[in-house]
Amino acid sequence: MTEYIILIPLATLILGLAPIVARDNYLNKNQKNIMFAIVGLIGALVLQNVADYILQTVVLAPYIRTLVSIFGYAVRPVIIVLFCKLVKPNGKNAFAWVMVAVNAAVYLTATFSHFAFYIDENNHFHGGVFYFSKTAFVVSFALLFHLIYFVVSEYRKKKTWIWIPIVNIILIIIASILDISPAYVDFPVSYVTIFAVCCSLFYYIWLHLEFVKEHENALKAEQRIKIMMSQIQPHFLYNTLSTIQALCITDPDKAARVTEQFGTYLRRNLDSLNDMDLIPLNKELEHTKVYAEIEMVRFPKISVEYDIQAEDFFLPALTIQPLVENAIRHGVRSREHGLVNIATREDNGIYIVIISDNGIGFKADNADSTEGSHIGIANVKERISTMCKGTLDIDSRIDEGTTITITIPKEEKI
Repeated sequence: MTEYIILIPLATLILGLAPIVARDNYLNKNQKNIMFAIVGLIGALVLQNVADYILQTVVLAPYIRTLVSIFGYAVRPVIIVLFCKLVKPNGKNAFAWVMVAVNAAVYLTATFSHFAFYIDENNHFHGGVFYFSKTAFVVSFALLFHLIYFVVSEYRKKKTWIWIPIVNIILIIIASILDISPAYVDFPVSYVTIFAVCCSLFYYIWLHLEFVKEHENALKAEQRIKIMMSQIQPHFLYNTLSTIQALCITDPDKAARVTEQFGTYLRRNLDSLNDMDLIPLNKELEHTKVYAEIEMVRFPKISVEYDIQAEDFFLPALTIQPLVENAIRHGVRSREHGLVNIATREDNGIYIVIISDNGIGFKADNADSTEGSHIGIANVKERISTMCKGTLDIDSRIDEGTTITITIPKEEKI
């Protein structure tokens, strides 16, 4: 009975994987159904192996053994196609299913002919004319390479570890070769079945991590939309349009210029949705200047000045502009001569961006809030930290002004 010990870890892996899949919130209903089918078929394949072993060594029932063998030959390719479906849901698998059907049809002939294989009345296995081509193995190998193609085509552009599933597939191929080699030792479970159970678990873990990554990317995309929308405040849109309307009567040329700037501002805010990586400082400054020029038309008493001493570095999109917007909207607008200054410099292995104003100031403790007027600062601080390992510090004094200092390590630039 010692030869059956291998069934304990295999059963543990199969029975343990099913509830894990059921509770996986990163898989949609269709993905879960495919995984359940894979787990069920692999479990059935293990039972088939055991039944075939018993029918060889303990119980002499040639016809039943024939049916059990047919099932084993037919089910292996199905598992591979299901993994193809899981990796690439919209992939074309019609030809793969045709191969699965042809493979099953070939081995079903064993129920009425010796074409594929047959088991004689003494329970001896004999390969038929077609059996020596090893149809199940040929089909399985072809489908495994089909699966490799799907993995590479689907994930190579996502900068992920595609070698993990490829190594799993190679292990399955090695196990298949061992099963048909002269050195094969008969066990209750074949090498390919053992490897299929283990690799299915590893494959699921890899896919789970990929689904988690996709979910996180979707959340980041949603966050970028929220950030963008938080910067395009309705009051700014309405007031800018009102300013343009008034200028159409008093100064049509300026109205045309502000309209062009306003369009540029909106387009760059929308473009920022696609800026998943860091962008050059110059690009962020251009967007900031467009915004500032519109505000200076609306509020002639304010001015924005620039002291750019370092510019060869990168930072997240919508970093400086929302900070300047906060300075204007909540700081200098009520001043007789409101001033916002944007300065950059390089010092001791870091790049420094300083946005200062002579506004009314605020309590710096409130800047970390993700609600209210300082949502822009909170979002910028989070993205500076997560995207380029930088920091954002605030020094604000009531009725004196605010200074925001951003530091970005040189080694983190891209």
